[in-house]
Amino acid sequence: MKNADAVWDLLEAKRERFFVLSDRVWDTPETNYEEFSSSAEHAALLEAEGFRVSRGIAGMPTAVMGEAGEGGPVIAILGEFDALPGLSQEAGVAEERPLVEGGNGHGCGHNLLGAGAMMAATAVKDYLAAKGIKGRVRYYGCPAEEGGSSKGFMVRAGVFDDVDVAISWHPAPFAGVNNPISLACNELDFRFSGRASHASAAPHLGRSALDALELMNVGVNYLREHVPSSARIHYAVTDTGGNAPNVVQARAKARYLVRARSLPELLDLVERVRSVAKGAAMMTGTTVTDEIVSGDANLIGNTPLEALMHRQLEHLGPPEFDEDDRRMAAKFQETFTGEDIASAFERFGLKLRRGVSLCDTIFPPENGAGTLVGSTDVGTVSWVVPTVQMRGATYAIGTPGHSWQLVAQGKLPAAHKGMEHAAKVMASTAVELILDPALITAAKADHAARLEGTPFVNPIPDDVDPPIPGVGDVKLPIPGVNHG
Repeated sequence: MKNADAVWDLLEAKRERFFVLSDRVWDTPETNYEEFSSSAEHAALLEAEGFRVSRGIAGMPTAVMGEAGEGGPVIAILGEFDALPGLSQEAGVAEERPLVEGGNGHGCGHNLLGAGAMMAATAVKDYLAAKGIKGRVRYYGCPAEEGGSSKGFMVRAGVFDDVDVAISWHPAPFAGVNNPISLACNELDFRFSGRASHASAAPHLGRSALDALELMNVGVNYLREHVPSSARIHYAVTDTGGNAPNVVQARAKARYLVRARSLPELLDLVERVRSVAKGAAMMTGTTVTDEIVSGDANLIGNTPLEALMHRQLEHLGPPEFDEDDRRMAAKFQETFTGEDIASAFERFGLKLRRGVSLCDTIFPPENGAGTLVGSTDVGTVSWVVPTVQMRGATYAIGTPGHSWQLVAQGKLPAAHKGMEHAAKVMASTAVELILDPALITAAKADHAARLEGTPFVNPIPDDVDPPIPGVGDVKLPIPGVNHG
């Protein structure tokens, strides 16, 4: 592991500039495809560090990529920087205190995710240059993970076609190799069209789109009894057709989020939901159309990569939090329920330990039951490139995802330490892959074996464009596809 130690030294030498980057992104929280300030901050630091920078990749204005090195294998390190709406919160305060009422906030830690991934990529770049080693490292700054599925559009555009291995991470209460289980998903808009009329004087002339939508929702609720136990179906009514009860509503719209354990299972379930919508339209004499907004494939694991990353974690050990970090985390734990804390341990396959506020161990591979999972667009990347992820401990154990408490901890020293810890693991994993091509060969063989007989179908159809504000019919993805 001497090679890993050397890349860690290079990473430590530049840690402060990436802490600053993370904090700047935290200060300007931006949601799906509107991350113009965050993307600019990432591009500026990439250029300052000597990367070859490409902006607007895959036709998305806030997507950015930096590459360094020559020849050899290509290792991608994936970052994100989008925030969530409605989670504005003052930093470092263990009580709900919005900075801007109704404003955005980094409730999933993506300010740390992007900065930590670039931190790792920069250390790998410096290592390759110092040692004169052939190889290329790329940092991908990916927008709109929270419901926008940007990586799926990037896969469709071919930006990962020449990548050998992809590495990523996500903030969490514990540190370890991510159990590669997630749900494939599609977000779809269902639009019902009917005929308006006077609801009292001429009800027989009306055809209620709202009735159709309500019938669809009832039908899907009955469908839940007859789907695999791992599947999830959620919906939100986004247009009731008006608020006048004396008018038969001629339009209505709902957004559905359909999730399943695998891509084939997802494609089947989406068709079943569509059939329910068509039935509701037939019952009401209305018509229905649907449009896919976004979609993620399920994660595909990779045993050789997961074993390699776990070795780096064991050599490094858990993050070095101090007593001040633990005291602050304990203050936040006072705002959680006992169920919040117990659930955090359970999700990572760990025995409940009361009085522990921050991670002090490395959880084992294939951790947890994998039953309480969400979706991520990293899954789509994992179908086309051998991929490995880790969880980095950056906040108090029990912190609810997408919460004001998570936002409040995003600039604390513990968050920076956890981010650096994750960056070291990713950097040393990348270095070991470049130094030992046999590891890449093994990863590719594992990847091919897992996908044998299951062709990749991107859950985002070719005719669906990214919902970029100001371009075409703007579609506003419902936040929270990841982990929600």
